[in-house]
Amino acid sequence: MTTTSAILLLLPAAYLLGSVSNAVWIGKIFYGTDVREHGSRNAGATNTMRILGRKAGIAVFALDFLKGFIAVSLAALLPYAADSPALFNMKFALTAAVVLGHIFPVFAGFRGGKGVATLAGAVLAVYPPAVLLCLATFIAVFALCRYVSLASITAGILLPVYTVFVFGQRYVPLVIFCCAVSVLLLVTHRRNIRRLLTGTEPKTYFRKRPGGTE
Repeated sequence: MTTTSAILLLLPAAYLLGSVSNAVWIGKIFYGTDVREHGSRNAGATNTMRILGRKAGIAVFALDFLKGFIAVSLAALLPYAADSPALFNMKFALTAAVVLGHIFPVFAGFRGGKGVATLAGAVLAVYPPAVLLCLATFIAVFALCRYVSLASITAGILLPVYTVFVFGQRYVPLVIFCCAVSVLLLVTHRRNIRRLLTGTEPKTYFRKRPGGTE
């Protein structure tokens, strides 16, 4: 199999992996509930936690994170040297494919989640140091305010900042990739931003919060 053929197979594979909507299937199989019909109607870990409880929410987050990481790790199957531009570029493409699958899942009627957990797992496979620092940022912001959306947005905005100014990366495609991640998080959280500005964004706790919105 040629490298081109492998790439043409890996990108759809990443999209299909992203299309496995864990929030939808866990909700339907174990709770008889489609989380997209309740709360924020978002097929993500936060809405799952609010509707179905802590265990379900944590399971969805872990599985969504894992599918992002696995999808990008598929780049290791290609004959590229470690840290080569070609390998980085393939990881960027796989990140886009798996996140696209999560947001628009073919297996769940193209109604998915915002892709935060999946994106975090994917970016961890691209550039681990900055992601780990972003995770610490997320935890700190969430602990202070209990807003998952604000913690996610803050961590996302700081990703390119950490990459360039903390870890000294100057590889332009990587910097552009990190900036694109920040923009994607802002776009997918635009409703949350409006609610944060108007003071109507609900807080999240590690227990079931019926009737909440994300």
